[in-house]
Amino acid sequence: MGRTDYYDDPDAPEPDSLVVAASAVITDDDGRILLIRRADSGNWALPGGALDLGESISDCAVREVREETGLDVEVTGMVGIYTDPRHVIAYSDGEVRQQFNGCLTARTVGGSLMRSDESTDIDYIDPARLTALPIHPTQFLRLTHFLGPSRRQPYLG
Repeated sequence: MGRTDYYDDPDAPEPDSLVVAASAVITDDDGRILLIRRADSGNWALPGGALDLGESISDCAVREVREETGLDVEVTGMVGIYTDPRHVIAYSDGEVRQQFNGCLTARTVGGSLMRSDESTDIDYIDPARLTALPIHPTQFLRLTHFLGPSRRQPYLG
């Protein structure tokens, strides 16, 4: 299913749903951040996706990381909660969501890297290279909060 992300765009369609989602920041021993290149937009992003009924936000992050990267992870903390109503996601099936994402931190405990049908590439990216990559502003905000000096307190916005 295709998707179009809008941010602070007066031409964005009105949202008709709110779906809780989780994403995860995972780093390697060199401090590089694991990102996937989304098949639907071509943008680089943190692995993540929608919460299923009956699962916690941590369970969701672990499942989504496994599905999208092949890695098994355990959640170690929180970057923040992202609910900016200026971020609207329109799907090809007609659904239009307002963003609602819990961005967590996690560490790898097993598995091996492999792409899914949701990505065209997967890689650990040096933080110094992030500005050179196509990354949606809301994903970049999560990365900035993770890397920034105020990381000790989760972002709430």
